[in-house]
Amino acid sequence: MTAQHDRAQSAFGNVQDDATYKKALRSKQKFLRKFGDDTAVHYHLASADVPVISDALGVRNLVIADGDSPLDIKADAAAAPRPQATDRTVPGADGKPVIVGNIRMGFGHYRISMAMASAAHAMGYTPYWLDLASFKQSTGSKVIAYQNDLYSMGSRLSQKVGLFNKLYWEPLNSEGFRKLSYNSGDQKNAELCVPLFADIDKDTPYVGTHVWPAQAAIHAGMTHVVNAIPDNWPMALHLAEGAIHTVQTPSAYLGYHQLRGMDPKRQLNPMPEEALFYTGHYVDHELVQGIPADCKARRERVLGGGPVRYLLSVGGAGAQQELFVAIVSHLMPYIKRGEATLFVNVGDHEDVWKGMVKEVAALGQMAQCHFNDFASVAELASEAAGPDGNVTGIHAFCDKDIFSAVYSSNLLMRVSDVLVTKPSEFSFYPVPKLMIHRIGGHEAWGAIRSAEVGDGTYEMDDTSEVLAMIDSFQTDRKLIAFMCDRIEEANRMGVYDGAYKVIDLAVNGLDAKSAR
Repeated sequence: MTAQHDRAQSAFGNVQDDATYKKALRSKQKFLRKFGDDTAVHYHLASADVPVISDALGVRNLVIADGDSPLDIKADAAAAPRPQATDRTVPGADGKPVIVGNIRMGFGHYRISMAMASAAHAMGYTPYWLDLASFKQSTGSKVIAYQNDLYSMGSRLSQKVGLFNKLYWEPLNSEGFRKLSYNSGDQKNAELCVPLFADIDKDTPYVGTHVWPAQAAIHAGMTHVVNAIPDNWPMALHLAEGAIHTVQTPSAYLGYHQLRGMDPKRQLNPMPEEALFYTGHYVDHELVQGIPADCKARRERVLGGGPVRYLLSVGGAGAQQELFVAIVSHLMPYIKRGEATLFVNVGDHEDVWKGMVKEVAALGQMAQCHFNDFASVAELASEAAGPDGNVTGIHAFCDKDIFSAVYSSNLLMRVSDVLVTKPSEFSFYPVPKLMIHRIGGHEAWGAIRSAEVGDGTYEMDDTSEVLAMIDSFQTDRKLIAFMCDRIEEANRMGVYDGAYKVIDLAVNGLDAKSAR
């Protein structure tokens, strides 16, 4: 899978025009001038514990080393505690390393990374966390942070200015990122992350949960790279030629195979068979294993007359606050009567929580806050588990540590009856979902997938429609039971087994059992 040509010039035999290629070169040069050239720098890495997920998932975090000793990742993995055997453990895994390359761009890509780490751990491997945005002194990390800030700003603005959303943000997220020409610039910019790979054994299995870490790994000469594509809308943004590409749905498979709509002026060569695989949804091992018990508990709770538990997950960009305020206000009478329970996770954005409390005074008065205390989150989730778990009122969650912030939702999902979410990566998770309006156009097909599987609603554009759905959940509890039935049905078909299959492909390549 090593680079044989400049991937900014062509993708799967589809040559970019000269203007596109020159624009890509200028983009890279612009960032070099802005953030400096560290091409000759040798970043030595070390492994370290990660809050929460080191204990839960056996994850080791790759960080800049204090000294000049190169990291021997195979020896480091051999010295790590051996993963506990599960029914998914692979003979011969023996704690061998698997790197999960990621960036924080919203919580979704971190969420996918945790799913991959969880699956690798359950299969008997040692997962290593490589966040390319975390090496603050490197040029590549500075570029990622710059682009992430722009994206977050655009997300927030799109929810406040309708004309901006209609004329720029939606088209950019659905059609702009879809164009093959967009991939050219990303390929050149990803080259700026190559110095971070100097210490890494090139044959180490590697999963990229965002295209930039996947592209960077290919440019660095990594030989076992899987590019785990998010969303359900084919976009050239997500192409990393040289990697094995995986998708979560059959429709995404067909769209990527044909590179559908990625160049409106010509019919593109399709992706080769060995470059693309349908795996199913990327879901954490704990959530997949818990499906039977969790769905059984939901049915018994909601059909038995207990309060319906809603988990409101607020995105890191803090967009859609007006809608969240409307949802909380609407739920208040149900909560006060003991007919609903509300969990609100604002991630690591306490300012978002303060903004909601300012709009809904009763929220601050009634909520029990579990802030910067993951142990209390785990304790609540444990108490809430099963049909007899009694949790009432409002519980708010916030943690300045991103790992705790993201993983809190993993625990809360299992003891919630309805997850209220935009059609983000949550679209693919095995929990009943109420789909609110998307933020980017690419997210629309996540809701379509969920609605067709039956484990979530269709996307609801209007606030009144969202509130009406909440009323229906309250008065017709069988709707939640219906979704639980669909989750169990999909689980029997292996729909939620995607993370295991991705790890298999990373370790074994085209010889994987996941291969066609």
